[in-house]
Amino acid sequence: MEQTTFPTWPEVAPRLIAVAAGREAADTVITGGTWVNVHTREALPDHSIAIAAGRIAFVGPDASHCTGPDTQIIEAKGRYMIPGLCDGHMHIESGMLTPAEFARAVIPHGTTSMFTDPHEIANVLGLDGVRMMHDEALMQPVNIFTQMPSCAPSAPGLETTGYEISPEDVAEAMTWPGIIGLGEMMNFPGVSNADPKMLAEIAATQRAGKTVGGHYASPDLGPAFAAYVAGGPADDHEGTCEADAIARVRQGMRSMMRLGSAWYDVESQITAVTEKGLDPRNFILCTDDCHSGTLVNDGHMNRVVRHAIACGCDPLVALQMATINTATHFGLEREIGSITPGRRADVILTSSLTDLPIETVIARGKIVAENGSIKVDCPHFDWPDTARGTVHLGHELGATDFEIKAPEGANSVRANVIGVVENQAPTKALKADLPVREGLVEGDGETCQIALVERHRATGGVTNAFVSGFGYQGRMAMASTVAHDSHHMIVVGTDRAQMALAANRLAEVGGGITIWRDGEELALVELPIAGLMSDSPATDVAAKAEQMVAAMQSCGCDLNNAYMQHSLLALVVIPELRISDLGLIDVRTFEKIDLLDPLE
Repeated sequence: MEQTTFPTWPEVAPRLIAVAAGREAADTVITGGTWVNVHTREALPDHSIAIAAGRIAFVGPDASHCTGPDTQIIEAKGRYMIPGLCDGHMHIESGMLTPAEFARAVIPHGTTSMFTDPHEIANVLGLDGVRMMHDEALMQPVNIFTQMPSCAPSAPGLETTGYEISPEDVAEAMTWPGIIGLGEMMNFPGVSNADPKMLAEIAATQRAGKTVGGHYASPDLGPAFAAYVAGGPADDHEGTCEADAIARVRQGMRSMMRLGSAWYDVESQITAVTEKGLDPRNFILCTDDCHSGTLVNDGHMNRVVRHAIACGCDPLVALQMATINTATHFGLEREIGSITPGRRADVILTSSLTDLPIETVIARGKIVAENGSIKVDCPHFDWPDTARGTVHLGHELGATDFEIKAPEGANSVRANVIGVVENQAPTKALKADLPVREGLVEGDGETCQIALVERHRATGGVTNAFVSGFGYQGRMAMASTVAHDSHHMIVVGTDRAQMALAANRLAEVGGGITIWRDGEELALVELPIAGLMSDSPATDVAAKAEQMVAAMQSCGCDLNNAYMQHSLLALVVIPELRISDLGLIDVRTFEKIDLLDPLE
C-alpha cells in the first residue's frame, strides 16, 4: 500500500512562518476572494490566502509579500472562499463504491474530509475488511478518516454475521494511523444495560483519546436514553424530529442531522436552531448513506448544505455545520474545517453561498476539481480474491425455498408484516390477513414476500416473511447482497420462482442487486467486492443503479429511493419490525416473534 503522506503542522511550521512573514514565497496564493471565516461566522471581502506545503500560511487583505516568481496565482475574482466540506457520518459502502471511486465521485462536489464507518464490510470480512478500507482511504488525495466499527453483529443473538468484531479488534485498530474513533454504537440496549463487551469497546476508544460514535434509534428519551449517554457515545444521527435533536445537544452530544439518498431528517430537526435558537455549534450535517446515483446526479455534502439553507438555516451557520463543527467534534479543529493558518489547505471557490456551485476545489493545497471535473488520480487498493468471493448459498435455490406453509386446514391467516415508511429508516409493525392456496400462504395486494438468504457460511438457510409498501405488481423479484447490517441476501418479490432466479443470479456474479420479471433480468448492478462495492467508476455504477431504479418503477414501485428501504429491512437495531437469518425480529422488544398469529 502506498499511503498518501502529508506533513504535520509541526513539521512544516518553519516554512509556514517564513511565508507568513514574507521571507519565503508561497507555493500558491488565492487572491481577491471573500473569506468565509467559520470561526467568527463572517464573510470578509477582498482577502487572499497563501499556501505552503499543503497548509495555509497566511490569510489577509494582501498576500503580495508571500508571492514570488514561482508562486501559482489563483484569481478568486470576488468569489467566496469556503472551507472544504466535511461529512461527519457516512458509509462508503452505501455508495456501492470503493473508497477510491467514492472519493473520485465526491471531490468535484467539494467534499474534502469524510468520517466513515466501514461496518458494512466488517460484517462480511471482519477486521481484515476494515483494514482494506482503511488502507485505501489513506491513499486518497483528500482526508478520509476511518471509524472502527463497533457492532458486528449489531444485535447479538438476533442475527448471524460473517465475522464478529471484538474489544480486542477495537483496541488494535485504535493504533492504526487513519482511525479517528469508534463507529456508531448501534447496540443501544447493550450500552443502556452496561453490556461488558460494548463498554469494553467504548473504553478502548476513550483510552486512546478518540471519539465514540452514537446510534440511538429509539423514540424513548427517558432513563434508557440517559443511560446510553452515560455510557459514552458522543453524537447521534438517528434523530427524526426536533425533540430528538434538542434532547441530544442538551445532554452534551452532537446532533448529526442527515440527508442521504433516502433519509430526510434535516428539515424536521433544524428548527431546533432556526426557531428554538439553540447554539448551532453543537449541530453537524452528514449524509449517512448515499448511493452512487445520488452522488453523480445530485451531489454530496454540497447537497446537504443547500438543503439546510432551503430549510431556513443561515448559510454561514449551515457551513459551520458542515466544516468546523465536524472538525471540532473529532478533535481536528487545528487540522481541518476552517481557512486559518496551519490548517490543511482545503478550500472551495463558489460564486454563491445559497446555491453553492462548486467551481474550484483545492485539497491539501492542490487543485483537485474544477467545474465538476476531477483533476487528480484516486489510487486503488489491490483487493484480494478473498474480498471478492463472498456469496455462498450452499445450493441452488428453487421456488420451494420461498414457500410459507400455512397451519393445517387454514383458508387464511393473520401475519406480522414489515411496513416500509418512505424516506425514513424506521419501519412499521403491521398485521395483514392473507389468503392460503394449496396449503401455502400468499401475498395479497400491497403485501408481498420477503426472504433473508444466508450467504456467509453456505448454510442454505432461508427465512421467509412478508413486507408491505413497495407497491410491486406482476411476477417479479428483487434481490440484493446489500442487506444492512449483517449483509446476507434480501429477496423481495411477488413470485417465488422469480425470487429463486434473482438469488441464484447474485450467487453467480459474486454479489450485487438484480431485478427479475417474468423470467427475465431487468437490471443488474454487480458489486463483487464483499457483495457490497464495485471498483468501477462511479458514473458506470450510477448508470446501472439508474437502470435498477427504472426497473423497480416498472414493477410498480414509486417510492423515493426505494432501494435504500430494501437494503435496510434486515437492520435489527431500528424499530419496529425487521427480518434476520434467525427469524422475524420485533425491534421494540428485541425479541424474535412468530410470522403467523395463532389461529382463533
